[in-house]
Amino acid sequence: MTKAGITENSEHSAPKIDSSQPLSRSMEDTLALFRKIFRNDGTLRIRVIENEQDKRIRCAVVYVDGMIDRELIQNGVMRPVMTYEFPDGDRENPESLMEQIRTRVINISDVMVSVKLDELIGAVVGGKTVFLLDGYAGSLNINAQSWETRSIEEPMTEKAVRGPRDGFNESLLTNLTLIRRRVQNSDLKFVFTDIGTRTKTQTCICYMEGLASPDILKELQGRLARVEIDHLLDTGYLAELIRDEPYSPFEMIGSTERPDSVVGKIMEGRIAVLIDGSPFALTLPYVFVENFQASEDYYISYFFATFNRLLRVLGAFLSISIPAVYLALVTYSQEMVPTLLLLSIAAARLSVPFPTVVEAVLMLTIFEILREAGARIPNSIGQAVSIVGALVLGQAAVDARIVSAPMVIVVGLTGITTLLNPRLTGPLIIVRIILLLSAFMFGLFGYFFGLLGLVIHLMSLRSFGVPYMLGVGSIRPQDIKDTAVRAPWWDMYLRPAVIGARNMKRKASQQKGGRR
Repeated sequence: MTKAGITENSEHSAPKIDSSQPLSRSMEDTLALFRKIFRNDGTLRIRVIENEQDKRIRCAVVYVDGMIDRELIQNGVMRPVMTYEFPDGDRENPESLMEQIRTRVINISDVMVSVKLDELIGAVVGGKTVFLLDGYAGSLNINAQSWETRSIEEPMTEKAVRGPRDGFNESLLTNLTLIRRRVQNSDLKFVFTDIGTRTKTQTCICYMEGLASPDILKELQGRLARVEIDHLLDTGYLAELIRDEPYSPFEMIGSTERPDSVVGKIMEGRIAVLIDGSPFALTLPYVFVENFQASEDYYISYFFATFNRLLRVLGAFLSISIPAVYLALVTYSQEMVPTLLLLSIAAARLSVPFPTVVEAVLMLTIFEILREAGARIPNSIGQAVSIVGALVLGQAAVDARIVSAPMVIVVGLTGITTLLNPRLTGPLIIVRIILLLSAFMFGLFGYFFGLLGLVIHLMSLRSFGVPYMLGVGSIRPQDIKDTAVRAPWWDMYLRPAVIGARNMKRKASQQKGGRR
């Protein structure tokens, strides 16, 4: 007896069956194995059929209810097998008879022969239909999968004013079709593998042959092969298992719901990873400047796109700096604050019982609570709760003299600038706290030392061997044409260095506004 009073021979324990054993020629024995393996599964369906011309030809279809197209199986498999008149010479030979069924009777395109039990089990749980013939030690695995999927919609997390409005859904085949529709080139490759010892989640590596680095592709395949997990439900699982620098708060692998973003990445030499059941695709290698890029930047004027990117960069800097700088100036370096402003801050804090650092931590925590609450509750009331909660709590806290009015302004600006970069929300919160504590202990010196440590940390990061700060700090014009600024398309005639090193040229010649 084991823990909790469960024995290996318990009525409810899983049956021990060697899936590598050879299949029996008896159809009833194989069906008995299926019933034993799926004995507590009420979705398993077994349908035994006979040929109308010869009752000795007995067959069976095995499938999981809800995962197949019943009409397709009925019209493409069962009815043809029941009504087909087999030649007399093939009726006594099961191998010849099964070949006749595969090539002449079943009118479904995707049919594979299997002779191993584990292949049959994998086909059934994967949504395929297993066709058995009495006397034949094998089966036909018929791909007639069909289940309800979410329609193609615009991603809620990456809305754009201009550009394509379609987004990935939870169907892997649909997602790959959205990519293939945009890249009608034989160099686009899809490599499939299964991850998850129990879920066997289908995973696809997508890349452009001739653009993607073979070394990065080989490294990715090696990391995927080393993944040991029993279930894989989303690409977030995978990103955490294969990423570089697991203890860094910054993302080392990109994530997007937009097919146009994925196509743009793979056309630069990057690699995409998609899994069945997740609407998010991973892109790698991932560099820091991608946090400030949006797909819409490439569909609008490069002047306005550059302005928007600079706003995002400024927003990220202000988000981590405003609380720390305010705390350092008010606590340690009052002489650097204009006299009238200092007197106004002092008057506002006159009746506040808490130190400035307690004010900052309290208000920042309340803001994050409101942000998280607004993201989790239904959309119909989420925005109202966030806005009303911030206004009511902020005004009430000032009136009650719990916090000062300048601190409310500081926290409000910090929160607004954080929302400019949704991809950096998590890292910005962590870095903000570190800089705030550094400024509390050492003033402006602590703030600048914290910034220096942040730069050193970012410079030390790698994403699949590619420097995380690629292009940042470079003085070469070609290296900065798609970083914090977005150069016009006619000037971006080279792909990013290192990432697109196999084929750097996007186009053969430069063209400006119709002139050559």
